[in-house]
Amino acid sequence: MSDHVLVVGGGVMGLLTAYNLAAHAGRITLIDRSAVGQESSWAGGGIVSPLYPWRYSPAVTALAHWSQDFYPRLGQRLAVDTGIDPQVYTTGLYWLDLDDEAEALAWARANGRPLAAVDISATYEAVPVLGPGFGRAIHMADVANVRNPRLIKALKAALSAMPNVTVREQCEVQGFLLDGQRVVGVHSAQGEVLADEVVLTAGAWSGELLQTLGIDLPVEPVKGQMILFKCAADFLPSMVLAKGRYAIPRRDGHVLIGSTLEHAGFDKTPTVEALNSLKASAVDLLPALAEATPVQQWAGLRPGSPDGIPFIGALPRHPGLWLNCGHYRNGLVLAPASCRLLADLLLGREAVIDPAPYAPQNRIPL
Repeated sequence: MSDHVLVVGGGVMGLLTAYNLAAHAGRITLIDRSAVGQESSWAGGGIVSPLYPWRYSPAVTALAHWSQDFYPRLGQRLAVDTGIDPQVYTTGLYWLDLDDEAEALAWARANGRPLAAVDISATYEAVPVLGPGFGRAIHMADVANVRNPRLIKALKAALSAMPNVTVREQCEVQGFLLDGQRVVGVHSAQGEVLADEVVLTAGAWSGELLQTLGIDLPVEPVKGQMILFKCAADFLPSMVLAKGRYAIPRRDGHVLIGSTLEHAGFDKTPTVEALNSLKASAVDLLPALAEATPVQQWAGLRPGSPDGIPFIGALPRHPGLWLNCGHYRNGLVLAPASCRLLADLLLGREAVIDPAPYAPQNRIPL
């Protein structure tokens, strides 16, 4: 057991890492450069599945399946403990007119997932507001979405109730403290913070921080923009996805449309071009939205990584430093499994998933 664990980055990875470790460490300090959960964890759509799960490697699939099975329990536990319901909402998901439908169905058979082709007329019966002209559909009934801003609030509330956890916001980390090669803390805007173990969960900023140690972590910001509509609570009964764009219903009638994929550095400015493109996709999917005005538009920065495979585990060159970052488009999907795996490795327990595909020493030039 470590006396003091410092978690750098307060998105869903950092919050859930701290949540998993709190019962096993003397003290936990979580530091964030702004307010917790205000970057990609807030900005994402919250679909509890990769958009096209069959297009990912077994490494991503293993984390996704564990997390998908765990999310309902996590949501219930947080709702009971904090009074804040993250609204893990099982609506199912329809994929429309896929070019690789055969590959998707073969993947589902091989992985035992309940994905099946459905008659297009049955799809229109199930989702009457769906736009015309779609010819084929596949459906997975058990796909949920989580209301990610509420998940962040619930995790923060849970940590705030733990006497051995300290959350420090508006505290930017500028580099790492070393004793020889061992990482023993960080330099921050509020001074030095010492710790026995440091876990880096800084999302799109993780690569910049590791550069201070001369380590080239292939994680970079990838901008995504979304828009939000307010509809009747029963307007959209299921998530739908076509041509790379999706519509996600919340329980109260809000409908999210996303998202763009842009390489624009750390710029998070919403653009008119993205707004027009997302509105056009919204109307293609759900023509009734032609008469609606988006109530909000925003942008976030995904932590892009090669093949979307996160970096989870220790950095052998710098004992005391652990990574849990680089989840690209699937941070909310993969968070429960990733944070459980990180906790298993740090605490020396049997790992819930084979850690080898995510091990930093196998994937970063050190």
